[in-house]
Parts: sequence; C-alpha cells; structure tokens
Amino acid sequence: MTSDALSPSPLGLEAEVIDVFATEGPLARLESGYRPRSAQIQLARAVAQALERRQVLVAEAGTGVGKTYAYLVPVLLAGLRVVVSTATKALQDQLFLRDLPRLTRALGLPVQAALLKGRGAYLCLHRLEEARHRLPFPADPRMLRDLGRVEVWARTTLSGDMAEVAELDERTPVRSWVTSSRDNCLGGDCPRLRDCHVLKARREALQADVVVVNHALFFADMSLRDGGLAELLPQVDAVVLDEAHQLNEIGVQFLGRTLASGAWLELGRDLLAVGLTKARGLQDWRALSGRIERQVRLWALTLAESHGRRSGRLRWDDVVDRPDFRPGLQALMPLGDELLAALEPVRGMDPELERLFQRAQSLTDSVRLFDAETPPHRVRWVDVLGSNGVLTEAPLDLREALREPLAKPGRAWVMTSATLGETETLDWFTRSLGLKEAQTLRVESPFDYATQARLWVPEHLPRPQDAAHSLAVAAVAAQCVRQLGGRTFVLTTSLRALGSIGEALHQHFVATPADVGPAVEILVQGHEPRRALLARFVAAGREGRAAVLVGSQSFWEGIDVPGVALQCVVIDKLPFPVPDDPWMDARAKACQAEGGDAFRDVSLPETAIALKQGAGRLIRSESDLGLLVICDVRLVRMFYGRRLIKALPPMPRLGHEDQAMAWLRQLRTYEA
Repeated sequence: MTSDALSPSPLGLEAEVIDVFATEGPLARLESGYRPRSAQIQLARAVAQALERRQVLVAEAGTGVGKTYAYLVPVLLAGLRVVVSTATKALQDQLFLRDLPRLTRALGLPVQAALLKGRGAYLCLHRLEEARHRLPFPADPRMLRDLGRVEVWARTTLSGDMAEVAELDERTPVRSWVTSSRDNCLGGDCPRLRDCHVLKARREALQADVVVVNHALFFADMSLRDGGLAELLPQVDAVVLDEAHQLNEIGVQFLGRTLASGAWLELGRDLLAVGLTKARGLQDWRALSGRIERQVRLWALTLAESHGRRSGRLRWDDVVDRPDFRPGLQALMPLGDELLAALEPVRGMDPELERLFQRAQSLTDSVRLFDAETPPHRVRWVDVLGSNGVLTEAPLDLREALREPLAKPGRAWVMTSATLGETETLDWFTRSLGLKEAQTLRVESPFDYATQARLWVPEHLPRPQDAAHSLAVAAVAAQCVRQLGGRTFVLTTSLRALGSIGEALHQHFVATPADVGPAVEILVQGHEPRRALLARFVAAGREGRAAVLVGSQSFWEGIDVPGVALQCVVIDKLPFPVPDDPWMDARAKACQAEGGDAFRDVSLPETAIALKQGAGRLIRSESDLGLLVICDVRLVRMFYGRRLIKALPPMPRLGHEDQAMAWLRQLRTYEA
C-alpha cells in the first residue's frame, strides 16, 4: 500500500482520525508544540482502513513517525475490542501506563483498558505464604532481604504485578519462589483462589475494550492455552502487533517444546518439600529427590563438559550422535517412571501432590519426545547454560501457527515496526509469516538524516575476524569519547567483544586517567541491571559528565535516549547471524531446498534488519545530531556492503578520520 492507495476522500473512521491529528485537533491540545506529521497521518489512515475492512496490514514506520499514536488513535476511535501486543514487558507497561491514559483523556473516550501479563509476572499469594518454608537452608541473606521486600509490598498491592517492586532485581531467585507457573499452579484447588492476582487480571481483560499484552504471552498462550488469551482472542475484533520484527524469534521459542534440566531439578526440590509436608512417611521422598538431583546434574554436566564449553547453543546433529548424550537422556525415563509410581498412590491426597504427578508426567513425555526423530519442518538444538542444559524443538517459522488465526473472518490484524525489511514489499517479514495477501505500507522517517547525522567507517581497522579487532574498536571508541566528552554507545555483536572492549576502555580511561584528560564513566552491560545502567548514562549526559556505555544484544533496540545525552553510536561489527546457530542453519537449508540463496535471502536480510535497529539508537528526535561509526571494513569493501548501507537511514558518509573528529567537536558544542 502506498499513499496513492489510500482513499482520496476519506470518510467515516478515516475522517475522524485525520481530525484528531489536525493542527487544532485533540493531540494539539494535549501536547504543546504539536504539529501534524504527514507520515504519521498516512500510517493512521492505513490502520483505520485495515480496521474498517478487517484486513491484514503490515506497516514499517521509520523512527520518529509516531507509530504508537498512529495505531492507537484509530483503535480507540473505532470502538472495537482490540488486543495490542508489544515485544517486552517494559514497552507493555509504557503503553498501558502512559500512552493509553493520555490518549483516552485527549479524545474524551470512555475506553476501558486492561494490562495482561503471563502468570509468572504476578505474585502468587499461596506460594508467598509457603516461601519461607521452602527456601534452601541455609538461606542466602540476599534472598531473605528480597523476600522481605516482597512480603511488605504484598500487603498493599492491588494488581500483584511484580514490576511494582522497583528495587527487586529481575534476576533474583526469589521471583520463582513467590510466583506460579503452569506446572505448579494449583488452579481451582488453591486456598487463595478468591484473591488470585492472575485470575483478577484475566477477568479485567475479558471486560476491557483494549487489552495490552506482550509477544511472549501471545505465543505462549497459542501453544499452551494458559495465558488467558485463549478465552479472550475469539471475542476481539482486531489484533495489533507492535515491534513486529521480533515476532518470528519470540514466536518460535514459545511455540516449540523444551526439556530443561532446571525443570527436573525444580521438580525434585518441590517433591521433597511437598512430600514431607503432605505425605510424610508414605514414600522415601528424600531419597527420591536426591536421585533426581544426582541423575539430572550428571546428565547436564556431562552435556556441558563433553562439548568443551560452559555456555552456548549447539546444533542437534552435533550433540545427538555423541556416545554420552542419548544414554543420559534415556536414563531420565526410568527415573520419571519411578517418580510417577511413587506419586500415584498419594496424588489424590492433596492438590499439590496431584500437580507434582502431572509435572512428572509432562517431563517424562518430553524425554520420550526428544528421544524420537525430529519431525519435518521442525528444528532442534541444545542450549548449555553453565551447568544446565535445555533441549528445544521449534518450528522453522510462524506460517503454520498463524494460518488459522489470520484466516478468521471479521478480524483485522495490524503488524508494525520501525524495521520490517529492506524492500518496499517488506518481504523479509511477510514471507516468514506467510502473509502473501497482506496490505503493506512503508512510511519513511521524518528526520532529516542528511543534516542531522553522519556515517563513518574507519577503513584502517583490522578485519573483524582479526584477534586485534576488538582492541582497535575500543581505540576508535576512545577517540570519539574524548572528542565528544562522553555521550557514546558502543554496541557489540557478542559478549566476548563486550568484555574485551569494556576492559580496554576501562584501562584507557580509568586505569591511566592522567594520560587522557577528564574522567570518563565506563558503563558495561552485565555489571548492573539494564535499566540502572541506562539511567546512569542519561544522568551523566544531562549533568555534563562524560560517560560511555558498552552493550550487547539487549541495547541494540528498545532504547530511547534523545537529546545531547547520546550523540555517537559505535558498532563493532556487522551483525551477521551466528553461522552455527541451529535455527538459522535450518532456515538456510530450507531456503536452499526451495531454490533460494541462503546468504542473499536469509543472512543478508537478517543482518540489514539488525544493523538498522542498532543505528536507530542514534537519532531519536528532529533536533538530535550524531555520528554513526561502523567498525567493519566489509561494509565498504565487500559486494554486499552497498545493500547494507542502503538499509541504513540516508546519512552522508565521512571518508576520513579528521572529518569524523571535526563533526564530533561540532556536536560537543551543540545544545538541544
């Protein structure tokens, strides 16, 4: 769809949408300094048409278009029941807590909105009451501190949303002790069922006009029918999938099957705790729990050590034929059968014993699944995470999974993101979801990149595969930081490069500060939670202190730092997919089987999308200025470089280091 495809004389919902975005409309009264943007109105009109005609719309909206309001305004005006899904819980909260309330007030509409997350995002009152009895002994003081925080908060919370406990680290083990999962929830047998926060959130969602969810919940519910959406989706008129470029990656994870050593270990711990409290003396629960612990840890440890790595993803074919793999997997079957035999006589005594039996049955069935051959159009792999192992089986893409939901008549689908492809037809995205008949729209960013930004590719650097490359990237980043006075992101394509570059910058600015001038704060992903690192970086920029933030995958997207706080983004390498990643390898083989070229049709589009996302961190408003530095000579020397540059925002390229440094010195004097 292009602007010409839109109705020349809009009527009905389209006309209402245009009025909202007008110079004197509700948005102008809501925001001082508001002015209409043709790109935003174009997208909003397309969404309105899709809603009225119950079509599938795939729309790429460049940075700065204002896509959130562009789809929310027609959604609210249409008076339909709508599910809006986005990539992360943080974006979900932003939509529900900030964007929706502001718009509903501006439009004067009595729209009822609800926030719905997965079961694990909510406090389980029953598990909280049991938590102190189940904590490992002796308990870690930090766990006791975190549990105390949750207990205090639990007395006043209305929603039970764990995100309200701001001081609680998302990685704390206490979360799993005070929330429920599909495996350990007691359902209708729970003694705190009447006060259940999960059920409350689901009831509110069923009564709401607009329900905000996240992609993980959306696809987990499609697979497990356990997120509340199974009851809700048949009733909605439209589904909006924001940050849609992440759909395939998130979807295949949740539509697949997994077998995790951690799930077995958790079952063993729960077996001991529940067995001793609910069925003491009826079985030797301690001995059985100990056998589970020993057998599973031995299997996971053998898996990790036999492949010479403590973490990483392994191809199934590289694992399954090793002599130690299948015997270790098959040894879990009699263990599961023994567990089922022990629980069978007592499962009816208590709901928690019944849930243990069901979990044991599910895990044993999963062992048998992975012991069988891989079905067609599916891919398997093994993730080694320290001393834990996870087996995964997933579909190659979402075509089959979405075929039935998309075919349902009378429902509109809107899928949008800042990056959905490198061509006008957005075929990178539509092909993987089987959206041959979808309407497509590509709306360019309103930013003047020719004036606001510059691109520099340092051609003197070693090639990316050279051992000295990361240190050379750190040296370039240090140059930029010195010229700009901080205000710099360094985005890496691997955790190894993250550590090397972070350490090199630390040595450069912290270990020998006398040689380099003013102090520079070095912020490295993993040293603190992402939110805390970002807050420190932004605060430094606002207060005129120099800071550089080094981040890997989680900082390539979903980060919004407008203004002078961030004026330089350094990317260490072109973000090509990991060549031995099992899912990418399977997709490449499927592409070749269909007559395509794996590099041209799979690897390059994936790289272009990721590169575009990373570059998108630089210019976030119409007044921003910045320098994008891509430290990969392949961008200018290889035949595919032109294609990747074309995928970037249209910014002029600087040919020499002197030009880049002069541009940075100019930026340093700029105040937004």
